[in-house]
Parts: sequence; C-alpha cells; structure tokens
Amino acid sequence: MATDRLQFHEMGIDDRILKALADLGWAQPTLIQEKAIPLALEGKDILARARTGSGKTAAYAVPVIQRILTSKQNVREQAVRVLILVPTKELGQQVQAMIRQLTAYCARDVRVADISGKADLSAQRPILMEKPDVVVGTPSRVLAHLSAQSLDLQASLETLVIDEADLLFSFGFEADLKSLLCHLPKIYQSFLMSATLSEDVQALKELLLHNPVILKLQGSQLPDSSQLQQYSVQCEEEDKFLLIYTLLKLHLVQGKTLVFVGAVERCYRLKLFLEQFSIPTCVLNSELPVHSRCHIITQFNQGFYDYIIATDEQVLADPTTTTAQAAEEKGKKKKKNAGRAKDKEYGVSRGIDFQNVSNVINFDFPTTVESYIHRVGRTARADNPGTALTFISHTELPLLAEVEDALIGDNTECALKPYGFKMEEIEGFRYRCRDAMRSVTKQAVREARLKEIKQELLNSEKLKTYFEDNPRDLQLLRHDKDLHPAVIKPHLKNVPEYLIPPTLRGVANPMSGRKRRRRREKPKPDGVVKTTFKKDFRGRNPLKSFHYTGGRSRGGKAGKS
Repeated sequence: MATDRLQFHEMGIDDRILKALADLGWAQPTLIQEKAIPLALEGKDILARARTGSGKTAAYAVPVIQRILTSKQNVREQAVRVLILVPTKELGQQVQAMIRQLTAYCARDVRVADISGKADLSAQRPILMEKPDVVVGTPSRVLAHLSAQSLDLQASLETLVIDEADLLFSFGFEADLKSLLCHLPKIYQSFLMSATLSEDVQALKELLLHNPVILKLQGSQLPDSSQLQQYSVQCEEEDKFLLIYTLLKLHLVQGKTLVFVGAVERCYRLKLFLEQFSIPTCVLNSELPVHSRCHIITQFNQGFYDYIIATDEQVLADPTTTTAQAAEEKGKKKKKNAGRAKDKEYGVSRGIDFQNVSNVINFDFPTTVESYIHRVGRTARADNPGTALTFISHTELPLLAEVEDALIGDNTECALKPYGFKMEEIEGFRYRCRDAMRSVTKQAVREARLKEIKQELLNSEKLKTYFEDNPRDLQLLRHDKDLHPAVIKPHLKNVPEYLIPPTLRGVANPMSGRKRRRRREKPKPDGVVKTTFKKDFRGRNPLKSFHYTGGRSRGGKAGKS
C-alpha cells in the first residue's frame, strides 16, 4: 500500500527541498526515488535501472542538492562539487531546469550551470570561473573545458552522476569519458542512471563504481497494457502515408502525438505530404540548431503543437557510419563527416521529458529493441495512459519478432496487439494521397531542409538577443509553419463527406482545429471518445475512436483486446 511507502519528509531531506517538491505537486516519491534517495544520502555508489518516465532525474538530484547544503554548513568556500554527464544537449537543459526547480528556495546556496550547449568555450568560461556547485554537460564539452583549464575538478568534486548511461558509448563518448576520468579525484560518490543494463553500462560500472548498490526496479521496461496500449499494423510504403493521413486528417488520433521516422529526409517528406492536406506539424532532427530544438520541445509541452515528426538517435550518429559500424571500428581513426553537419549530441527518443504525450506512432520501425522501448517510452509516463501504434512492412517482421520476444520476456502484458483495421475502408482516400505524394519530390524535400535550417538559424541566432529582452514575444515564434516548396493543391485541404467510410462517420471529424474549438461538445454514442481538443484524455485510450464499431477484424470485434 502507498501508506507503507517511505515518504519524502521521512528521508532527512532539507525543508527547502521539501517545499520545492510540494510546489511541484509530488505528494510521494516514485519507486526509484524511494529506494535510491536514502541509499545516496548514506554515501553509497548506485547503479539504477528503471524505465523511462519513472523519476530517475529527481532520484539523483535530491540527494545531490542535500549533500551540497550539508557541506555548506561547514565549508563555505565556493567550488564545483557535482558533475552530471548527459549524452545530449536537450537532456542537459532538462536536468538544469529540474535542479533549478528543486533549489527554488535555496538558489543562493546551490548554483547550477549547463555547459552542454554549442556556445564557444570562451563564452562559457566566465560561468565556470564563478565555480557553480553543479556542472551539467556532455563528456566532450566537459573534457574541452578541463583541457582548457577553465574547469578544475581534482580538488573539489564530491559526486559524479551519469544520466542515461546506456547512451554514452553509443553516442561515441567512450574515449572522452576515459580521458575525463584522469581529471577526477580518487574518491567521489558515483551514480549511474539507465533505462537498460547493456554491456556498455556494465563497462561503465567497472570504470566508475566502487561496491555499488544495484537497483533493478520495475522488471518490465514498459508499462503493462492497463496503462500503455501497444498496437501494430502491417502496411507497405504507400499504405503508411494513406494510414497516417486518415488518422490525422479525420482526427482519429487525439491528443499530443510523436511520429518517429527513420531518417532526416523522411521527416521532411512526411511533413510536406501532410502540408498538402493542411495538417501542421513540427520537424525535430539533428540538423536544427539546439536553441530551436529546445524551443520546439518547450512549446510542444505547453500545448502549442499537436504533432512532432522526429528522428531518433539510431540514425543521428556519424552520417558516414551506422551504430553497428561504429561499434566495429572502435579504436580506428574516426572518419570525417560527409554531407550536412548533424549534431551528434542530439537525442529525442531518449531522456527528453515530453509532457502529456497521448500517442507515439512509429511511422518507420525502429532498428533495435532498445530504440523501440525508448520511443514508446515517451508516452504513458508516470501514471498517465498512452498508446503506441507501429507501422510494419513485410521486410520488418523479423525486427517485430525481436521486439515482441524482448517485451514478452519481461511481461506478457507488454506484447504488441495486431490492430484490427480494414484498409479497404479507406481506399477512397488513396487517389488523394497519391496526388499529394507526386508533389513531394526529392527536389522539394531538399529545398524544404535548406529552408527550414535557414529559418531556424535566423530564429536561433539573430533573434536571440531580442527574445532575451522580450521573452513574451518568443511565445509567438512557431515552428509548425508550412514550408511550401512542393506545389499545394487546394482541393486536398477538405475531405468530402462521401469519401469518409460509413463506419467512421460517427467518430471522424475532418474539420480544422480552429473550427472544432469553436463548436460546443455534443453528446456522442457510448464507447466513443469525445472530440475535445487536446484535453480530457486521462483514463481514456486516445485511439479508441479508431476502433470503429461497424468493422470486424479477423479476431472478432475491432477495439476488443
């Protein structure tokens, strides 16, 4: 029972931290926080595996802050006491924001600096000269400052934290991390936080931890079916575009949605395709400036956008080498990047706290089990419900089998269920999709990428100073505007009533979001999700309306699982 669990106020935490926790609305600790915080306060090294969304960041942030406050009762000298290593810039900003929230009532005593951004070393040097108590950064950026002697950890470091530890090696930080260890003192407390216990994490454990306590919490890496509904649809390339059009244009998918694709080029191809039907989306990938990426995530969390099309880390390492090739070529000389400059320290499917995501759609199937887990882990976070829908081509069936074996091995309730959907019901839309796809040429995609990068560079750099002085105007900056390099055909914007399948007419709503917001809610038949815009999805399956009552799947009624 919840009453038997250890509460925050019973852990010996400073009252100022407790007050900040109350402000965040955290009535009681999550399982990882309940187990890790007391052990950390005892000074033990910790290796913790817990699924994404379980509260790992606060599990190390609270004891780190407590230790700093305790140290300052005796030693008032300002020094860098904590180093937090993260694999991506976006996660660095998120960790800094979390620590600032937790130190809201002791900000003078605990200062934090995030140096994971792309700013010049000389621009970050004054920040480090003030010796913040906590430094957050990627291994490469921290090592650069150590080499430039703008950061010294030998005399003062008390705690080392590695967040999302299983990503550090896959992001190519192995050499940086080993070099960085030479700059650390002999004795310090270490935390390794990870969603999986891979071979890379085991290697880090040997390097960094001394007699650690190993916490393997929540045996299943994803929530069970009572919280997370996972479905798969077998469809080929053209059917993918047809299905995503139907889901989004008819508003069968409700709530904030992340759509994952396999490459940057696919991001823009899908965005331009949806633009043909006046469906606004944001693109998130490694080519965009880091300020733009973080701003997109912030606005998405604030409800500015419904749909983000994102790539994940599997295709964002070195453009000339895949993750598997990179593993094979350890120790060899690194090749120079070819093509457009991509940010190696970018990550979307991992670590980033997308808030209140109702659905994840795998437009392209992920290449590894880990990638699937971390994509789908963006929804159903904490105690919120979520839905994951995965498109699978016949060539990807072996990958699906790997994923299902891994999930069923953890928990039979985590298996993917086949989605009972009749493609013949939406055949009437196929000619419209083909018409739109003909407009999305390779040239149009290439122009869209260049236009987006130029546009975001302008937003990120030239307007940065202005937005610092006028923060309210930053809210007006949107990232889901049409790029329009492809020819837009006006007749595709609206959906004629006669094209909507009879079985979907009761639940589909092809009207624009603006018009839908103006309409008052009307009572719907039992079992149909209300068409409320971006609200009232708690406890409901956002894709439930997609299980239309008129159709039948091979296994029985659609919608029954």
